[in-house]
Amino acid sequence: MSVSEMLQMPGQLSSTVRKVIQIRRAGYLEFFVDTWHKQGDFSKITIGPITIFLAVHPDQVKHIAIDSRNKYDKRASYDMVRKLLLGNGLLTSTGEEWRRQRKLMSPFFTPRGIEQYTAVMFEEGKLFIDRWDKLARSGQTVDIIDEMMKITASIILKAMFSKSTDLATIQMKDAVETLIGTVTLRNLSPVALPLWLPTASNKRYFAARKKVDDYINTIIQERRNLPQEQWPNDLLTRLMITREEETGQLMNDRQVLDEAITIFFAGHETTARTLSFTWYALAQNPDVAAKLQAELATLPADRVPDLDDLKKLSYGLQVIKETLRLYPAAPIYSRDAVEDDTMLGQAIPVGAKVLLSPFLTHRHPDFWPDPLRFDPDRWTPEREKAQHPQAYHPFAAGQRICIGNNFSLLESHILLALLAARFAPRLVPGPEIKLEMAGTLNVPGGIAMVIERRSGKQTN
Repeated sequence: MSVSEMLQMPGQLSSTVRKVIQIRRAGYLEFFVDTWHKQGDFSKITIGPITIFLAVHPDQVKHIAIDSRNKYDKRASYDMVRKLLLGNGLLTSTGEEWRRQRKLMSPFFTPRGIEQYTAVMFEEGKLFIDRWDKLARSGQTVDIIDEMMKITASIILKAMFSKSTDLATIQMKDAVETLIGTVTLRNLSPVALPLWLPTASNKRYFAARKKVDDYINTIIQERRNLPQEQWPNDLLTRLMITREEETGQLMNDRQVLDEAITIFFAGHETTARTLSFTWYALAQNPDVAAKLQAELATLPADRVPDLDDLKKLSYGLQVIKETLRLYPAAPIYSRDAVEDDTMLGQAIPVGAKVLLSPFLTHRHPDFWPDPLRFDPDRWTPEREKAQHPQAYHPFAAGQRICIGNNFSLLESHILLALLAARFAPRLVPGPEIKLEMAGTLNVPGGIAMVIERRSGKQTN
């Protein structure tokens, strides 16, 4: 709803603003937790002209994402992300265009397809060992979220563009985070000021937008000016040379740009948050950390582990999966009803927004005993097989499950093995962290930690 439309409806404006203020005071994540506790697994929320349904039970996730998937899509809920951040990339495209793009890009992200990027993950991880060795010697306090953003941005830049200088990593990371912040603030604001107003935040947004677009477009044009046989074997090249099966067409440069931004966003932001909360959980659960260290102690002492070594580290992967359960990087995601539907006797009309929440579903006591306890043993093969398939959906569910889930899991597992074998980040004493939903799962002010070297462990 525009500002002018809202001003012409003072009664509705007052009610809507009061509701939004109530939500913002509680915090969006806390508001939805409270709604679930008060109204149950399926609730209806009305904010002015907007109708929102919150679906928590795994059977409801199955209904929306799988059984009735053709009745839901990413429409109005993703307009802001589409317009201001990701364009018409895979995350935001819809209908036949999405199906075409998904089919085109799926081979890049199969377990076999991503193995070619393990060398990049190990290489950048080894360089980060040197960084943490210096931090361990200095004893300085760091924000572990910022630390993980640095390493995951470096990895995706190298995998995507075959470039990963410190300056490029910092500039791209900061620019994309500015874009994400703009989208988050505008989505959460009851009245969003027009982008054409020369406010400080709007100026920051357009500067960041230009920086990201210029960086990627320059690399695309550099490749166009070279014989194709000289193009590096990275994700950008694969986007540029892959032809659609039916038409034989290549992606145009605008589509390549949108997909590249989407991959960069998904490839560094969400994985960084998963790793950040992994370090937090390990620091809070010394018994889990000890069990992880016992597994890591089986690695060869004379060298940095490789992919074959990693495949033997089952408990490390269980730790990552349990982090994704308690701290899913995307705590809530939405779907828009494109056809009328009914669930549990409740009509869901065209245009309604349905929220699915991994954060809440993963805490459902009917499916997760002692749900707030961090317990990687939930992820033994036997226990994982016995779970309701939709009780766990950190990467979404159904046909629109995140295409980069295998990339993220592998990257998280590699970095955890490389760093946890040598370092034990320690929480700085202070108030308990507060979780918030700011697009992705966030902690206001970050998570303050000190990097400590494991006793007797060499870092080279």
